[in-house]
Amino acid sequence: MRAYNFSPGPAVLPLEVLEQTRDELLDWHRSGMSIMEVSHRGKAFMEVAAEAESDLRELLSIPRNYKVLFLQGGASAQFSLIPMNLTPPRATVDYINTGHWSKRAIEEAGRYCSVHVAGDAGDGYTRAPAQSELRFSTGAAFVHYTPNETIGGVEFGYVPATGGVPLIADMSSSILSRPIDVSKFGLIYAGAQKNIGPAGLVVIIVRDDLIGHARPETPHVFNYQAIADNQSMLNTPPTFAWYMAGLVFKWMKRGGGLAAIGERNRIKAQTLYAAIDASDFYRNPVAKDSRSWMNVAFTLKNPGLDAEFLTRAAAAGLQGLKGHRVLGGMRASIYNAMPLAGVETLIAFMREFERQHG
Repeated sequence: MRAYNFSPGPAVLPLEVLEQTRDELLDWHRSGMSIMEVSHRGKAFMEVAAEAESDLRELLSIPRNYKVLFLQGGASAQFSLIPMNLTPPRATVDYINTGHWSKRAIEEAGRYCSVHVAGDAGDGYTRAPAQSELRFSTGAAFVHYTPNETIGGVEFGYVPATGGVPLIADMSSSILSRPIDVSKFGLIYAGAQKNIGPAGLVVIIVRDDLIGHARPETPHVFNYQAIADNQSMLNTPPTFAWYMAGLVFKWMKRGGGLAAIGERNRIKAQTLYAAIDASDFYRNPVAKDSRSWMNVAFTLKNPGLDAEFLTRAAAAGLQGLKGHRVLGGMRASIYNAMPLAGVETLIAFMREFERQHG
């Protein structure tokens, strides 16, 4: 019996995608080879790659003047590669700080640019700053923000208006969770291991005019223009992760696209938050207008019960609920592939645990 996996990443994958991968693993499309053994420059894999990009473009309605890049690694590498690719030396860039990953991005950007913090809801990072609180600098090369902070479970309920300055978004834990207007962004980047596929792949969606200006010291294999010119095959890409991402995109399309997925995610999040709010035993510290749909953080009234909660939850088939070491407590990540039944099972467990210990 499969567990309900609430891990923040690598995260739950759709069961039917895993089953298809299993069935094709040893003999992909009657080739006599695994997809992991197929040349990335061969016609067969080139078609897999092109179809994955086409499906992603369809799901997100990506305009034609945007490139889609599939790169090795994770989102954290882009903390450096974005300023290297998009700014000249000594450029000023604006960052909005809402928690752990925002701070990591700010620290890395400071190695290459003059960073101005345009907004900081630093009261324990339990809310996203309002548009009226943002103070942008003059002449910034871009504005960067993290729409959803995976660790704290803080999410923006709006897309910041930047007055025409390119907006950069780390959407690692929110991409494909609902429809978005890609044209509002200069660049979107996301690690794959939450809503896209296995770890080891990062997807970048970037407006054409922003690339082609990389600093001379930027390694060629990390130059966005060179990657785009070579269809993300400048060097060997993470072929297995790319293939699985393509299967996940098709699963999303079969499931009604992002409008339907977004509605399911809204219901899952509202159901779990309602259960937490109705209890004196559990608490979510995030302001209600800033609560994440994807990462629901909560604490127990008695932290001394945390270990028992996690042990018993795992025995009940509820895995990955331990909060990040930075904050402690619990965190239920309810990405696209988590069914409502998983959330309902978690709530039933939480209520029984409260009955016994409340």
